[in-house]
Amino acid sequence: MTGAIMLQGTGSDVGKTVLVAGLCRVARRRGLSVRPFKPQNMSNNAAVAEIPGSGEMGEIGRAQWLQALACGVPPTVYMNPVLLKPQSDIGAQVVVQGRVFGAAGARDYQALKGRLLDAVMQSWGEVGKGADLVVVEGAGSPAEINLRDRDIANMGFATRAGVPVVLVGDIDRGGVIASLVGTHHILPDEDRRLIVGYIVNKFRGDISLFDDGLQAIGRYTGWPCFGVVPWLKDAARLPSEDSVVLEHLAGGEEGALKVAVPMLGRIANFDDLDPLRAEPGLQVVFVPPGTPLPADAGLVVIPGSKSTIADLAHFRANGWDRDLAAHRRRGGHVVGLCGGYQMLGRHVSDPEGVEGDLRRAEGLGLLDVETVMEPRKTVRKTTARSVRFDAPLDGYEIHMGRTMGADCLRPVAEIDGTGEGAASPDGKVFGTYLHGLFGADEFRRRYLESLGVGAGNIDHRAAVESALDGIADALEEHLDCDALLAAAR
Repeated sequence: MTGAIMLQGTGSDVGKTVLVAGLCRVARRRGLSVRPFKPQNMSNNAAVAEIPGSGEMGEIGRAQWLQALACGVPPTVYMNPVLLKPQSDIGAQVVVQGRVFGAAGARDYQALKGRLLDAVMQSWGEVGKGADLVVVEGAGSPAEINLRDRDIANMGFATRAGVPVVLVGDIDRGGVIASLVGTHHILPDEDRRLIVGYIVNKFRGDISLFDDGLQAIGRYTGWPCFGVVPWLKDAARLPSEDSVVLEHLAGGEEGALKVAVPMLGRIANFDDLDPLRAEPGLQVVFVPPGTPLPADAGLVVIPGSKSTIADLAHFRANGWDRDLAAHRRRGGHVVGLCGGYQMLGRHVSDPEGVEGDLRRAEGLGLLDVETVMEPRKTVRKTTARSVRFDAPLDGYEIHMGRTMGADCLRPVAEIDGTGEGAASPDGKVFGTYLHGLFGADEFRRRYLESLGVGAGNIDHRAAVESALDGIADALEEHLDCDALLAAAR
């Protein structure tokens, strides 16, 4: 029988994703066949995964793609059956088993959960086939008792599937004792019985100084502690999923070529920038709302967006359109990725209201192209070749809309003999739907050389694998992994 263990947090961003990835790698190194699972995820950082038996590809959270990499297995949509992609403050696109199910406001989504639980449980039955272990990641906190009756992400799933739970508390944000003890106090007996212990995460300094804290938690809860995990530096080398971390993702040093990345309101797939952050010759700066794009930037990258038209308005509201025009007059370079590519054109039209009520928006006008939004979503893995640099490109596409215009006659890439993307006549501005562009090491090296920057000898995929191994090493040292794996059932 397949064993299972679930990590739930006392709140969001406590480090569950990294811990699950690390435990998956630990189990794999011990010879176990292991799979990740997250019943419900909310993120605009998505990845492409197989829809088994269909010959098609679908979407899952980028975190589950990373966890599948840690397991050494191809990702499938069963690993994240429900993905919510926020496209407004009150609504999200709902993706079920890889395919777009529809859009729902927060209240409507609560009413949908009963139907979605069937898809979650069907995926749960599939994901563990042929595996020794499934490591499950929760979402948010199980102590959100106002949502418990329709929960499919935490205890609602765990009680239905009979999966033991390990609670994760984040000591770095403070209040970890109250978070763990408070969760114990507020959970109903049925939920509390599933918790087999806890982990304290993100500790800085001498771990022995927290011995009294561990004793207090044990005294109030009766739960055993599986260990105290220090701040994991290797986690910074992994793709981040939650946009709350963006302000802390600057990379590089003063004096290097500055790369400015505006933090769009519905920014998506910002891990496209990770390979640039790792380059020693670059200083990557994520520019928050209300802050001008730095005048000394040599390159501006407009990232993906879940809501292109809304983010165009957001871009202008921050004055970034004026900053970008000035950057262009200074001879600066601009790259648009996916939604950012659409924004660089002359117009974006949405005749069927795919993104919302606005049917047309003026673009930034740096490329002679226009985009028409369409209900059908393109989701595929892509093997391409850079036209300008004659370098291989392996990535993926997830987008709604078709882009066409004169600048498409200067494509960025060639896919099966067909041009993709568009470039300005001087080549200093280009846009593409291809995610993972900068993860192509040879392309990245040649592109940076064209900007006068010597690229480091970095193998991006190998760096991610190395980071996963480093995290697994730390978990083996600081957690009782034998007891954790033994608790799986």
